[in-house]
Amino acid sequence: MNKKIQQLLTELTLEEKAGLCSGLDFWHTKGVERLDIPSVMVTDGPHGLRKQDGESDHIGLNKSVPATCFPTASTLASSWDEELLYEVGQALGEECRQEKVAVLLGPGTNIKRSPLCGRNFEYFSEDPYLSGRMATKHIQGVQSEGIGTSLKHYAVNNQETRRMLINTIVDERALREIYLPSFEMAVKEAQPDTVMCAYNQLRGEFCSQNVILLTSILKEEWGYKGFVVTDWGATVDRVKGLTAGLDLEMPGSGGINDKKIVAAVEQDELDMTVLDEAVRRILSVVLSKTKTLEAPYSYDKEAHHTLARRAAIEGSVLLKNEGSLLPLGKPKKIAVVGTFAKTPRYQGAGSSLINPSRIDTALEALKNALPDSELLYAPGYNPDDDLINQTLIAQAVKAAETADVSLIFAGLTEEYESEGFDRTHMRMPESHNTLIKAVAEANPKTVVILSNGAPVEMDWLGQVPAVLESYLGGQASGSAVISLLLGENNPSGKLTETFPLRLEDNPTAPNFPAGPQSVEYRESIYVGYRYFDTSHKEVLFPFGHGLSYTSFEYGELKLSSEKIGVTDELKLSLTVQNVGNQPGKEVVQLYVRDMESTIFRPDKELKAFKKISLEVGESKTIEFTLSKRAFAYYDVYQKDWIVESGEFELLVGASSRDIRQTGTLYVESRDKISSEILAMSQRHSSYYKPDVANWYGDAGSFTELYGTPLPSNEPTKPGSFTLNSSLSDVSVTKLGKMIHAGVTKRVLKMLGDDSPKNQRFAKALVGEMPLRGLVMMSQGEFGENLINALLLMMNGKFIGGLRMILKDKFTGKR
Repeated sequence: MNKKIQQLLTELTLEEKAGLCSGLDFWHTKGVERLDIPSVMVTDGPHGLRKQDGESDHIGLNKSVPATCFPTASTLASSWDEELLYEVGQALGEECRQEKVAVLLGPGTNIKRSPLCGRNFEYFSEDPYLSGRMATKHIQGVQSEGIGTSLKHYAVNNQETRRMLINTIVDERALREIYLPSFEMAVKEAQPDTVMCAYNQLRGEFCSQNVILLTSILKEEWGYKGFVVTDWGATVDRVKGLTAGLDLEMPGSGGINDKKIVAAVEQDELDMTVLDEAVRRILSVVLSKTKTLEAPYSYDKEAHHTLARRAAIEGSVLLKNEGSLLPLGKPKKIAVVGTFAKTPRYQGAGSSLINPSRIDTALEALKNALPDSELLYAPGYNPDDDLINQTLIAQAVKAAETADVSLIFAGLTEEYESEGFDRTHMRMPESHNTLIKAVAEANPKTVVILSNGAPVEMDWLGQVPAVLESYLGGQASGSAVISLLLGENNPSGKLTETFPLRLEDNPTAPNFPAGPQSVEYRESIYVGYRYFDTSHKEVLFPFGHGLSYTSFEYGELKLSSEKIGVTDELKLSLTVQNVGNQPGKEVVQLYVRDMESTIFRPDKELKAFKKISLEVGESKTIEFTLSKRAFAYYDVYQKDWIVESGEFELLVGASSRDIRQTGTLYVESRDKISSEILAMSQRHSSYYKPDVANWYGDAGSFTELYGTPLPSNEPTKPGSFTLNSSLSDVSVTKLGKMIHAGVTKRVLKMLGDDSPKNQRFAKALVGEMPLRGLVMMSQGEFGENLINALLLMMNGKFIGGLRMILKDKFTGKR
């Protein structure tokens, strides 16, 4: 393969090389017919195949072909089952093979910094180790079928608000310890064929042209072999991006950026070796797919649906079960309340929206499972709005009053969470909350089944004995939930994110989503349970929490040694027994605590886990192996991972707050503590004790931690608009408002309807788009000259802009 690529590099013209570095259209790479270089298709994932049916539109929103809608990442990760992630990946690869798709755009492994991120359903966890393990197995599964993946969104893409422009201000230690490790693990262990760069800026430079991210860390430090592709429309300066390590831009720009690359080479502004390296990386992936895509293939739809159901079962989390109300057994009369029981919410909205091959509903599954039981269905709420409907609630209460048990299907509607915008609060729709309280008062035996992509507040929790979190469980979620409620399967999912009591408990609360220019990550390394457990703050449900219908007993934790050197491996083992009365699965979690650190560190950090299946009375011995990285922190002054000599505590448990066994280890290290760290330990007092009420990280300490003065966060004013100004920014002008409205109307037309859900999505999608994005996303239909002319006019230079337009009209330029 390398020889063939090297030969092609000598035969390709400069123009052809430049062309290979941009898309043919929205979903295809360019080919070179005379040299038998194929054009291949890439398309959205990550939890299902979203291949557009027929001709693609400019923003990739046309209806897609039917495919298996697997559970979203929030559900899959809650299984804590690495082999399950591999199997789902394999199935996705098979569906890509049938549809002749070369690269599936996923998985997303960004950290859940805040529970409000609109795209959290598409990400795995608040913990980088767990997220990295899930991403690695997902990638390995897909690529085992000869299909590529696209690890995204690299990096620090943790909010949807102004995601195409926002400058992420994160200190280097948090970057290395929290936001990069999941990417690092996946790259080193799975080598995804492509890595997708994020839209946002990182520390003042767009990710699409950030040489530190794309070359220094990804390609040189981590040894990445595949190619880097933009998120769709993320290109800023094409030549600068190419130099920084950006190989392929998507979608195509109608040849605009190809010409810029050619001109840069001809004018000695771009070294040909840089272009050749990008082409080599792209060809190595594209040519490797030829055999896979040429071979006829058909996947087993029924088998994939069965796998989707199993994944939904494994990823559902039993949050509460007072008095062992669950499993239900066979009640004679059941009140089934909530529209979601009949019309389920099983996936998120946005680019990952799958056209499912079939859908299981909970109501139908319950009818099939209990044909002799009387089911009293009441919708309870209107899924299209938040309004409390007293008539619907009264119907639900009437059904609940006479039922043996009430099942309430509630959660977040599509208007609450989606790609393109963030939530503004953690509450469920008031219509859902009011319904739950009313039904629970009418029937003390009430179970709440949640469908949502991220944590929610539950002010009704004390009124209901049982809660099952099904997240967004895919097309088979309905039958999966019923099997769990009836005890046909035993719940085994665990939370991969903390459920806070209220929004203001989060250390990110005042700095999310932030903007308009930048967002400050003042909480530094204290993300999720790292903050809540360090500050001893009460939570609704802790990280790693999840109940079962059986019980597990943890035996003594045994260490291979009580003292190791920093280069030695530590082996740990313990026995876990099922001491309950039915088979079940347990997720055993291993945390590490630095007992005497000089630098501030979290109370504990997840460093290993294992999911095991146990029959009644059965015992299994679990073994873990830890190496240096499990005990290290990142020293930003030495640019390396450092371990201090001293005592570490090993904690094994069923959640971050349910620790069953502990052990103590002394690590002897020759690593030197930098003088800057020692000096810093006398400062940043707020980071050493983040336990005061509503701790959010003070500005002074964060500025010193960040290392440079914080950038201005003032909005752009008329007269100062640039190509990086969003359509929302320029909408303060009359012309900008007209452009914004026109593009939004066009997007709604492509979506096929103007429902409230689509209106909000279109408004967010268009509003966040920078002016330069109009060139890219229209694939050259909006020319650069036209955009620059309109920019002049919106900046108050109307005559100059008009002259530009008239000149272009007569010269034929765009």
